[in-house]
Amino acid sequence: MTVKQLSMPELVDTCLELGVPGVGLWREPVRSHGLEATAKLIRDAGLTVTTLCRGGFFTAIDPAERAEALDDNRRAIEEAATLGTEVLVLVSGGLPAGSKDLHGARERIADALSTLGPYAEQHGVRLAIEPLHPMYAADRCVVSTLTQALDLAERFPAHQVGVTVDTYHIWWDDQAPAQIARAGASGRIHTFQLADWTTPLPEGVLNGRGQIGDGAIDMREWQGYVEAAGYTGPIEVELFNDGLWARDGREVLAETAERFVQHTL
Repeated sequence: MTVKQLSMPELVDTCLELGVPGVGLWREPVRSHGLEATAKLIRDAGLTVTTLCRGGFFTAIDPAERAEALDDNRRAIEEAATLGTEVLVLVSGGLPAGSKDLHGARERIADALSTLGPYAEQHGVRLAIEPLHPMYAADRCVVSTLTQALDLAERFPAHQVGVTVDTYHIWWDDQAPAQIARAGASGRIHTFQLADWTTPLPEGVLNGRGQIGDGAIDMREWQGYVEAAGYTGPIEVELFNDGLWARDGREVLAETAERFVQHTL
């Protein structure tokens, strides 16, 4: 999504040119190019699909909507397995229309995971609950902290359910370093993502993720927490940014790779 303006073949070619070894994919571009075609393209290039995004949106109250969400997440799990990634990232869902019951919404997430965790295990896929910044709690994700994400994940085996650590969403939380250690101790850090916090936020706030180095987050500090917790997997950069999307995608990917080296290595 950092360079969603690139076609799938252009993305693969640019990763190869820059020496980027893997890519986290989103379901919509994969669907546009074709699931099997994408899997073959990535595989033939020798790249790794680090994660698939996204599953989730489990908080509906209506039984038909909940059943539909479970079916969609089963498809997402199957897609992840086809692409050869072990990790499906989950954005859990916001409050249903007219509801103010955060506790009930979080319990419905747990109910969904009780069904989907074993299904994911059967397909060799792990589910990664991503806490989103609290500004998204109403409409997008009632899981706002790593503490909340781990409280949900720890109801299930670590090889079924863990968490996503994303700097953009947790950098403000002084409890997050201890929660990263907690997640690492039980093998529940399933992916680690970088994005910077820049202000002012755009209208709608969704596309406000800053390029690495442009904002307030110390990337090395957070990488240090994750490494100290024992995480040795891929590090992704995930940027939703209209300004970056308006530029040449190859240029943006080259810049992102350069910033990654500058601010993490």
